[in-house]
Amino acid sequence: MPDSAYSQEDFCKELFKTFDAGIWKWDGRFDCVLAEFSVYDQDIVRMILKRHLNSVWDTSNVDTAPETVQRINDHFGGLMSRQMLFTSEPGQGDLLCCAWWPWGNGETISIRVAPFLGKLPEPQRIERINLFKGWFGMNS
Repeated sequence: MPDSAYSQEDFCKELFKTFDAGIWKWDGRFDCVLAEFSVYDQDIVRMILKRHLNSVWDTSNVDTAPETVQRINDHFGGLMSRQMLFTSEPGQGDLLCCAWWPWGNGETISIRVAPFLGKLPEPQRIERINLFKGWFGMNS
């Protein structure tokens, strides 16, 4: 497995440990893990995200993002006001991303974390997705 997978694993396990294990769910609509949390926890979550996913995109700059990031943005339906997309460094192999979606109630934020695996053959893609899910305590 490439070196980037090890740092991805560290990031995922750190993020997983930030919340009770039960908060994480699989979101099959976007092929990602999903957590919903109080805005009171946003500073700690944002700190972890920025430490590992050092590119931050929002409505002001996503149009100038690399093509890979724009495809990820399209996959999540595009960014709206106050939403962000955190990504690992584009062009550095496999990408890890996190969609940050504040709720309209002002009290809750959803994050969706996913690997962007490019054009892997289906068996390898499934293997990597199962590995990713395992980092969040989910069985394949």
